[in-house]
Amino acid sequence: MAFSILILLYLLQSFNFASSQSFIGINYGQVADNLPPPSATAKLLQSTGVQKVRLYGADPAIIKALADTGIGIVIGAANGDIPALASDPNFATQWVNSNVLAYPSSKIILITVGNEVLLSNDQNLISQLLPAMQNMQKALSSASLGGKVKVSTVHSMAILSQSDPPSSGLFSPAYQDTMKGLLQFQKDNGSPIAVNPYPFFAYQSDPRPETLAFCLFQPNSGRVDSGNGFKYMNMFDAQVDAVRSALNAMGFNDIEILVAETGWPYKGDSNEVGPSVENARAYNGNLISRLRSMVGTPLMPGKSVDTYIFALYDEDLKPGPASERSFGLFKPDLSMTYDIGLSKSSLTPSTPVTPVNSSPKPATVGWCVPKTGASEAQLQASLDYACGQGIDCGPIQPGGACFIPDTLASHAAYAINLYYQASAKNPWNCDFSETATLTSKNPSYNGCTYPGGST
Repeated sequence: MAFSILILLYLLQSFNFASSQSFIGINYGQVADNLPPPSATAKLLQSTGVQKVRLYGADPAIIKALADTGIGIVIGAANGDIPALASDPNFATQWVNSNVLAYPSSKIILITVGNEVLLSNDQNLISQLLPAMQNMQKALSSASLGGKVKVSTVHSMAILSQSDPPSSGLFSPAYQDTMKGLLQFQKDNGSPIAVNPYPFFAYQSDPRPETLAFCLFQPNSGRVDSGNGFKYMNMFDAQVDAVRSALNAMGFNDIEILVAETGWPYKGDSNEVGPSVENARAYNGNLISRLRSMVGTPLMPGKSVDTYIFALYDEDLKPGPASERSFGLFKPDLSMTYDIGLSKSSLTPSTPVTPVNSSPKPATVGWCVPKTGASEAQLQASLDYACGQGIDCGPIQPGGACFIPDTLASHAAYAINLYYQASAKNPWNCDFSETATLTSKNPSYNGCTYPGGST
């Protein structure tokens, strides 16, 4: 009986962990001449924890390939379609018939009408955006898909006139009237606002080492929001909360945020600041760990926003600097450009229940500890960072089981190990700007227990 209960608990835990991954998506761009067939890409995606894919159009071959996979699909209507969608409801109906109804076994969940339209400075196009979205919604409702497929549009972060500190976030006065109409539509129809936050570009404009750590979710001293006193430990949270503040300032507190794009290039031109495999792996890997932790942001705690990482493949035909063509997580031969823990083997529960009848396993490398020689400044930054990620640092507070010895080295060791155990347990989760390492030696002592070790 006890064995059966333990197995049931394990299965429930596995189910809950898997279902919590639904917020991880990926962008599938096609400005390239060397991409693998959609059928191969569909199999690749099924081998990962990615559960949503965003397309920039509505490619029939890709939609068909993703049919019956259970992967959610975001499709896009191009900026060039907006005038016809706005002026002709029949065009919207035809668009829905051709791109949604034609694929009943595909899991289409969202239609994005246009991409960063407000930054086009085309006032006619901007004025047509809301009518286009309304006609798209009406066409979906007529097809009995109004509650199943949502309608949104994608915005650049440049629509904010203020974002620092996050609590001061405001939409630009030039877009206030347009945003009010769009947001009212989205509130009425339960659709999210979609934005493209890129800490990579924030670092390019402020290339200091402390800014890089802040952008890469690495140990840093954090930044206190002077408006509300919240301490931010990474740029992604700060950018998303700036959008949250802008929404709240306009009275749209209940509209959800969707991150339509975010990522980091793994290479660039010689004069570009920031692109590298190490930085890309750190950003994307730590982002995924952050999302999986469900810690949320200071203004939206306890949940993770739907986030689509840019991108599935490089797009070798894109113009601009080399970084624009170097965001791909996978190569055309389907191998990984670098590993960020997306494979399904990375999605198992981090502390599975062990059936009582199972044979004992040998101890494995299971604890994360500071490296010998780490400076006090590095230890303090690691301690602040780890405890700022939502883990329980109570045991190293006065009266806690691990408070004694009351030293920075001891407290930092406990905190970074607890952070590692709460993460996906990838090697980069025990990096801390190259000041921490994995060990098989249990650092627990007296009544202070360090989670980890063999499973």
